[in-house]
Amino acid sequence: MVKGKGNIFGQKENKEPKDQNIKTENTGSGNSGNSSEKMSERMVIESDEMNEEALSAPEDSMEGQQKTPSDKEKELQGKVDELQDKYIRLMAEFDNFRRRTLKEKMDLIKSGGEDVLVSLLPVIDDFERGLQVMEKSQDIESLRLGILLIYNKFKEFLVQRGIKEIESMHQDFNVEIHEAITKTPSPEEELKGKVLDVVQKGYTLNDKVIRYAKVIVGE
Repeated sequence: MVKGKGNIFGQKENKEPKDQNIKTENTGSGNSGNSSEKMSERMVIESDEMNEEALSAPEDSMEGQQKTPSDKEKELQGKVDELQDKYIRLMAEFDNFRRRTLKEKMDLIKSGGEDVLVSLLPVIDDFERGLQVMEKSQDIESLRLGILLIYNKFKEFLVQRGIKEIESMHQDFNVEIHEAITKTPSPEEELKGKVLDVVQKGYTLNDKVIRYAKVIVGE
């Protein structure tokens, strides 16, 4: 039996394949290291690019949202023009309303008494008929009744128009409706401070005094 390192045929073992495997493994580990470094560098670059895009994106959106000074001026000018147009229209409407109101007021002043005058025409007709009868008739009582009818008709017309006579006889003297002409001694104690005589009747129109009653007051 032959001593020494070898196989049964006396040949030395071939160690080259192991060395090659080791070299291959070393080479393979070297390549993997280089690739991992490249991957990490690439990831860093991509992350930087993403950060730059993220930072630049809000700026772009803000620029899109923010209005330029010229746009703001145009918007303000548009509002000013709109308000000015409304003001001009309002003034024109007010001027038309003022002119229409003045015209209606003038028409009312000119023809305001038309209704009253038309209502007075029947009373005038009665007076004319009474005058014709007075020229032919000698019956004083009939003439008196005719005049009384015309008078009552005229008073009714005044009441319909809101004109009322102020009741003053033996009433307490009131400066708001009476005008004292003079004072005279009262014949009775209870008539002191009261109206003893009415010189001229007073009237109210819709509860407003249009003529004060001229009276004599007892003292």
